[in-house]
Amino acid sequence: MPTISERATIVASTPPSSPRLVLAPVRANQAVLDGGWWPRSWDPVAELPGLVLALSARYGTIRQFMLNSATWDTRFKRIAVGDGVVRVGWFTSIDPAVVIATTYGGDQVDLLVVPPATAPAAADKVMAEAADPANFTRAQAILAAMTAAPVRVADDDGQPAWDNEGGRTLAPARRALSPAR
Repeated sequence: MPTISERATIVASTPPSSPRLVLAPVRANQAVLDGGWWPRSWDPVAELPGLVLALSARYGTIRQFMLNSATWDTRFKRIAVGDGVVRVGWFTSIDPAVVIATTYGGDQVDLLVVPPATAPAAADKVMAEAADPANFTRAQAILAAMTAAPVRVADDDGQPAWDNEGGRTLAPARRALSPAR
């Protein structure tokens, strides 16, 4: 049974941040995703208000979000954003790499969710891929391709090297710079 806090309408204590969001230039009926979103954290109270405002400006007032229940830090049923309230549904059946928004007009917006700790270059790349109306790749496959890419690292002397170069091993002093392009 839900607790009182899970039934209450949540009000964020800080102003909404500008979301890191890339949307398809046009809506394509065959596209799997409508864009990509890169939240700064897994805290839905901090992250959803900015996303609601950005999506509402583009597609019309957002009525509801559907998210994976195991991915996010907290759960609640409603969140106040601006002058309105958005319902939030938590489901185990929703892909953890996707957030689904619905408008009062009945439109559905499916977004790839880029994990917050992702390197900026990789996040930009996968958000652009998710926003490509000609791309039919599902969210998990886009993220899996991102993590399968070779990683550029720096040696002790700061010179770039690739972690998949034959014959080299990663010394403990090496640090990741960015995903390969």
